[in-house]
Amino acid sequence: SFGDYFKEDAITWAWQLLTGPYGINPERLYITYFEGNAELGVPEDLEAKALWMRYVPESRILACGMKDNFWEMGDVGPCGPCSEIHYDRIGGRDAAHLVNEDDPDVLEIWNLVFMQFSREADRSLTRLPAPCVDTGMGLERVASILLGKRSNYDIDIFVGLFEAIRKVIGESVLRPYAGKVGKEDPEFIDMAYRVVADHIRTLTFAITDGALPSSEGRGYVLRRILRRAVRYGADILKAPAGFFHQLVPAVVLLMGDAFPELCLKPNEVIEVIREEEAQFTRTLSNGLKEFSKRAAKLQPGSAFSGEDTHLLFTSFGFPADLTELMAEEKGFKIDMASFEAIMERTRAESRGVSSCGAGGALVLEAAQLDELRKLGVKSTDDEPKYTWDVEGESGPALPATVRAIYAGVKEGFISKAEAGQTVGVVLEQSSFYAEQGGQVFDIGTLTLASGALGLQVADCQKFGGFVLHIGAAGPGGLSVGDTIEAKVDYARRAPIAKNHTMTHVLNLALREVLGDGCDQRGSLVNEERARFDFAFGRALTEEEAAAVEAGGGRGGGGGGTMC
Repeated sequence: SFGDYFKEDAITWAWQLLTGPYGINPERLYITYFEGNAELGVPEDLEAKALWMRYVPESRILACGMKDNFWEMGDVGPCGPCSEIHYDRIGGRDAAHLVNEDDPDVLEIWNLVFMQFSREADRSLTRLPAPCVDTGMGLERVASILLGKRSNYDIDIFVGLFEAIRKVIGESVLRPYAGKVGKEDPEFIDMAYRVVADHIRTLTFAITDGALPSSEGRGYVLRRILRRAVRYGADILKAPAGFFHQLVPAVVLLMGDAFPELCLKPNEVIEVIREEEAQFTRTLSNGLKEFSKRAAKLQPGSAFSGEDTHLLFTSFGFPADLTELMAEEKGFKIDMASFEAIMERTRAESRGVSSCGAGGALVLEAAQLDELRKLGVKSTDDEPKYTWDVEGESGPALPATVRAIYAGVKEGFISKAEAGQTVGVVLEQSSFYAEQGGQVFDIGTLTLASGALGLQVADCQKFGGFVLHIGAAGPGGLSVGDTIEAKVDYARRAPIAKNHTMTHVLNLALREVLGDGCDQRGSLVNEERARFDFAFGRALTEEEAAAVEAGGGRGGGGGGTMC
């Protein structure tokens, strides 16, 4: 919900679904709400408590602190108190003291997050102009309750995956899944079952959705997940090489009815996992031997060195968390601080610098956008940015009026920018191209009616319909209400536009050669070059690369422009 409904409806609907269609015994449900935090100036969420008391006795409504009942998406951004619904598998008792105590029989099944604040860079909280609800219910946890199972891994989805794992590896090689944990599973066989089943499901969904294993960002998360699963399968379940990708059809069969998108391109998913699996398998055996050799020199409880962890990462493709798990299984710890220091030193050397500075940025968040609207400032009309001559590298100066000047979170909106002050300026119309779609922003000037410089535009961003012209004010400053002429550096924009056109030409050429399995994943376009990122299930052959280049060469001769 983004302003459509809030606490009352969210709480009512959650209760109605659980106790109505799902038929869950209401006497086994416990509720938590935010107890407040005086230091942050956030009061106890008595509104949520009062709403819950319509359905639940006060003795089963528990106040909890920041750790459990205040949700934040990161260091900055939307956040707020939350209200959790917990279920007691046993029933017939007072289990209030077991809520949020990691008891396997008293588990959280739903979290209602009431996002009503924004966390600012200085750690202060401001109220969102339109509070919203972010709700998350645990599919497997609720399924385990409805099926009468004490573990998520005993529900039908996982049982089917466990059977598929045993069939692929060999029923004569691998015993059936027995649900053992901890000391009851000394050889980690049931743990390995769970890891492989959980990870093949994650990867099948993620790759279907367009994510791909890679060496950075979310792609590296997927690569780590895949390698962890392959290692557990090979080292513990004694699975043959190439077993992992063969489990994709089982995921599609078990979950394709509820998630039909899984049925659209399962062969492409299989191919992506097969390639990644084969690449890691080539180094897995040697990496395991290297780990065992180095671990054999250590005493139980001692630390596996950062240097050795780095070696396994760089030479054998073992992510640090995978090495950490292997070390824990043998009673060792990893000197993670040393590993991180080596990694940072390596990154710095690759950048050619030892450190880098970072400046602040002028950004219009929800609070600033709301204030602009309260000030009566309308969204910027940026249609004039399309009126220009790419071949002549020229365009008209656009008359406009300064509607708002933003100086950052602390100063907020100001009536006048002093000489040299870096600010963001909002106009009622603009010919500047804000950074978007991979294309860099325009630069230029805002010139006063007197001919004097009003603002040297060094950056241009768009937030919620408002184009923010960012730069240093001229010698005489700049005030709200000033009439100016917006002048874009068209000589700089012209090669940017041509490079942007070439990303579209390249996209077409890739699709002609590789088909619909090739998806754009981003681009970076500036006056010097164009970078085009795309996802495909494997590396291109030399013939395919040559065909793409030939197609792009033909397309580039048309002289068209898309910007």
